Parts: sequence; C-alpha cells; structure tokens
Amino acid sequence: MTTTVDPTAPGAAFDAFLPGALATSRAQRPWTPQDGALPALYLSHGAPPLFDDGDWMDQLHAWARRMPKPKSILIISAHWESAPLSLTSPFANTPLVYDFGGFARRYFEMQYGTPDASELGRLVASVFPDVETVHQHQSRGLDHGAWVPLKVMYPLGDVPVLQLSIPTHDPAKLLDLGRRLRPLREEGVMIIGSGFMTHGLPFLTRDAMMGKIPGWSADFDAWAQDALARGDVDTLMNYLKRAPGLPYSHPTVEHFVPAFITLGAASNPEAPVTTTIEGYMWGLSKRSFQVA
Repeated sequence: MTTTVDPTAPGAAFDAFLPGALATSRAQRPWTPQDGALPALYLSHGAPPLFDDGDWMDQLHAWARRMPKPKSILIISAHWESAPLSLTSPFANTPLVYDFGGFARRYFEMQYGTPDASELGRLVASVFPDVETVHQHQSRGLDHGAWVPLKVMYPLGDVPVLQLSIPTHDPAKLLDLGRRLRPLREEGVMIIGSGFMTHGLPFLTRDAMMGKIPGWSADFDAWAQDALARGDVDTLMNYLKRAPGLPYSHPTVEHFVPAFITLGAASNPEAPVTTTIEGYMWGLSKRSFQVA
C-alpha cells in the first residue's frame, strides 16, 4: 500500500527534508581544538513557517554542515528580553516554549530535546566579572527563535544548547556583550544571534504574502547588506537615524539587535561579513551572516 503525503499539510516540507538531514548530521565531523574558533552567526529564524519552506531549510542545514559540529551552542533570541542576564535551563530535554499563535497544532507538538548543558552554563558564567551575575533558570526552555532554526540545522538534537537573554537594545552594550562572549568560540561554542533582518509584521499586505517585496523591507535590507559588506559598524549602530524603511521594517527592534552581539563576538567586528542566506519570506528579509 502506497502512502501519499499532502504537500500542503503543515510541516510537510520538514517531513520531506528530515531523513536526508538526519543522515548528513550523523556524518558531520565534530569540532576539535585544532579547528580554532568557531564562527559567530546571525540568522533570521523564520518561526513555524520555516518548516514549510524546503529551500530555506536546505540553506540553513547546508550552512551548518560547512562548519564542524559545535561542542555546544549559545543562542540569543529576539524573543527573550530580560535583564539581568539570564540563561535557560541547563537540564536535558527541558520542555520548549511555544511562544507563537495562529499556527497549526502540528507546530505546538514539535519537540527538540537537547543534552545537558551545565558545562556550557559554567563557561558562560566564567566570562563575566564576579560583580555581574548570570541568572540560571531551572525550568525555562528554548523559545521558537532558538529551537525552530536549530531543529533544522542540527536535527539530531545532539548538541547542548543554552539561550541567553537580551538585556538591552543599546548597540554599544550589545557589542560589548558579544566581546565578552568571544572567548567561548575557542572552546567550541557556536554563538548565534537569532532575529529577522526585517520584521514589519503589522505592515504586511496580501501582495507581500504573495511575493511582492515591500519597499521598506527591500530598502532596509539593502542598507544593512551594504554596511555589513563594508564592516561599517558605526553606521549599523546608528540604524535608528540612518536606516531607510524604519519604523516599518522594525516597529520594535528586538529582531535586529541580536546582530550586534554577533558582531561583537567577531575577532574583528569591523571586518566585512559573509552573507550566507538572502531573499525574502512574506516580504521579510531572511538575510543571515557569519563572522570569523
């Protein structure tokens, strides 16, 4: 008896993607100290619709495979703004946070169990001065800005993961936060800022959902791409005054500011970055990049 799969069903693209991704993830070489520092990443995380976009999943998974599999991952998601600095639970298989609404039940039933991350928690705490406490939650799991892209990049769930909160929107302070995290890259920790290069959800129209790119989204993306390609951190830091398309592209800024943590974690924050993914989903720029 032949079983057919409805390609329009929620998550059907993920179901088609998963068998091959599991095989390539099993074969991926793990990071060793001889590899040196892992890159730091900024990615547009996609939310549940990522699981319906086969091309985008292929791009994310291929990006992950171009690097050694990290020893652990520290991810900073737009969806957890909290001061003082806080970390998610280090325990294995902590339940996920389903912080979204209006999507099919399938996405609220997805799981992403990861190993114990207590060692990573100790490493993160070690890079901050004694006067600055990093609060370790005992029950908060990964939110969708973390588990959705990681389920695609590392589908086996075999890499310990912690999520770090965003304590401020101040670009200078976030650059400094990334600078403090930078030594972790030498320990096999992948640092990821997870946001969305444009995120003007209130201003999306039917035309945008059907593929027409809003001018505000295209203008902001082109501005950011140019500044990143030139390593112009000063221009990026002054985005509230200089970036075209505001406030439509970012009516709130939490999806853009994780980029400053990524840049701060770079060996040279003013070096040109490598764009790994570009294009649009629903008119929103999914530009993603890495720094060395």
